[in-house]
Amino acid sequence: MSFTGGGTVRRALEFGRTYVVRPKGRHQATIVWLHGLGDNGSSWSQLLETLPLPNIKWICPTAPTQPITIFGGFPSTAWFDVGDISEDAADDIEGLDAAAAHVANLLSTEPADIKLGVGGFSMGAATSLYSATCFTHGKYENGNPYPAKLSAVVGLSGWLPCSKTLKNKIGQDEAARRAASLPILLCHGKGDDVVPHKFGEKSSRALSSNGFQDTTFKSYSGLGHYTIPEEMDEVCAWLTSKLGLEGRSA
Repeated sequence: MSFTGGGTVRRALEFGRTYVVRPKGRHQATIVWLHGLGDNGSSWSQLLETLPLPNIKWICPTAPTQPITIFGGFPSTAWFDVGDISEDAADDIEGLDAAAAHVANLLSTEPADIKLGVGGFSMGAATSLYSATCFTHGKYENGNPYPAKLSAVVGLSGWLPCSKTLKNKIGQDEAARRAASLPILLCHGKGDDVVPHKFGEKSSRALSSNGFQDTTFKSYSGLGHYTIPEEMDEVCAWLTSKLGLEGRSA
């Protein structure tokens, strides 16, 4: 699949295999879950299948393999290019738009009565939060309309791309209404040495201060970047509440 932005074809991005976890109970929600840098959809599909959330269908795509600046140009599976994990790092708008469009495309064939969400880990969390801003703004950064209607967004050990321009996206009435009513859960370990905890905190503050009124930020003492079991318990309870799911099964 190649991503077309602004009427011209930019770099070609071939997305990898998509893994699907079917709901074990009545289908009430579909969530696209995005892996971190260098991973694939398979590992997360295996974890998500074990969660006590029988009413959710999980779609776990695999990111394109592309040269990554932070790795000195060495190719890796990644939703977008990243040069540094810092507040001053440039955002790969083209890659972010392509990833957000892929998420929306995966959700586009779901039944009309099914609630839709997006979540992810690390770089996948960043892509999920970017998708949330596209949904509230009603369009991607390149100006193309964003077609999916999101009901929940989850980010584990991630950050918010394009946070400095977020205020410009939430100025209009309709965008402000969507931002105010979109539930977002952010979880971050205080011992994270890959994506520092402060980035999660600042992302939460940026969202809350720009009209995302239903933003929840959870900190975990002693947890590093890859230690997530306690976070998943939080995710299960939060999704059940926010999406109005039927009772959790063992």
